Amino acid sequence: MKIIRILLVMCVSLALLLSLLIYFTTYHPSEIEIQEVYSPKQIPRIQPGQTIKIMNWNVQFMAGNHNNHFFYDDGTDPWPSKESIEQTLDGIARVIQQQAPDIVLLQEVDDVASRTHRQDQTQALLSRLPDYTAFTQTFYWKAAYVPHPDINGRVGMKLVVLSKYALSQATRIALPAITTDDILRRQFNLKRAMQQVHLPIEGGGELVVINTHLSAFAKGSNTMTLQVAKVMEQLTSLGSDAHWIIGGDFNLLPNDAAIASFTEQRSHYNEQGTELTPLITTYSSIPSLENIQRDPEPWFTYISPSSPEKLPSRTIDYIFYSPTLENTHGNVLRGEALALSDHLPIVASFKL
Repeated sequence: MKIIRILLVMCVSLALLLSLLIYFTTYHPSEIEIQEVYSPKQIPRIQPGQTIKIMNWNVQFMAGNHNNHFFYDDGTDPWPSKESIEQTLDGIARVIQQQAPDIVLLQEVDDVASRTHRQDQTQALLSRLPDYTAFTQTFYWKAAYVPHPDINGRVGMKLVVLSKYALSQATRIALPAITTDDILRRQFNLKRAMQQVHLPIEGGGELVVINTHLSAFAKGSNTMTLQVAKVMEQLTSLGSDAHWIIGGDFNLLPNDAAIASFTEQRSHYNEQGTELTPLITTYSSIPSLENIQRDPEPWFTYISPSSPEKLPSRTIDYIFYSPTLENTHGNVLRGEALALSDHLPIVASFKL
């Protein structure tokens, strides 16, 4: 009996130690966190009545759009080489420079992740973009070690906002987690968020820009409904007179017609209707529902990694904006961008 008690105590102690190890080596952000902002004193402020150009882009941790069919999409490709990442960084920086947006919203930017050779990709990109001296970033995936056979190492991935204009404040706002994840999986999984950034306007007022990336593998749960509701709650909290823009990878098709006509990877989406409906029918967007219903193909933003043609097949990335802003232009870029990520950038301009 004494031996059994000793073994039981040892097992309980080991389980407790393992639980503590997992907790302290994974990421547990609060519901709301103030984030550090890098904004030089001499950087200009946005002017009243100015037209602001925004770019939104999921850059897929600089993996490029070749040999990027990874395990999470049922592929077998290895993680990108250092050389490939550098080439992709050069290409992404070139597209940003050519478009010259005032504000850039980026998703899936790695930092000290094993899969991308422990590189700080924010700094790697900033070193190529001297015009963007203001920026802020927030993790939404972070762990010292993920014991998955296809990861088997450190993870770190961020939302990043780059700006040519002054930033005054940035806040990380948590999104609901995947409701079907068990307690162990939840420790290691992504911690989705909205990254809310404030840009002061000369003479008073501000522009609020939000960057986000909703869950991708939440089929069979109400996660996407909860996340969209959280986004709408946050937009409502800004007030009816606020100037705001939210962009990101929403991982949701625009309407039920898109779901009905879609066959490839259809299991990723809710066949009973897109959870994006409350957001896209309430607020103006790039692309708009009218754009998509009239001619959907120019607005496709996502390229399936299993597609041999490497051409976009659906819209899951969007920019939404407040009624106080006037949209003067918007389009999805192709050209060189086709080779740089499994997502295409959206570029849009708004007059304050």
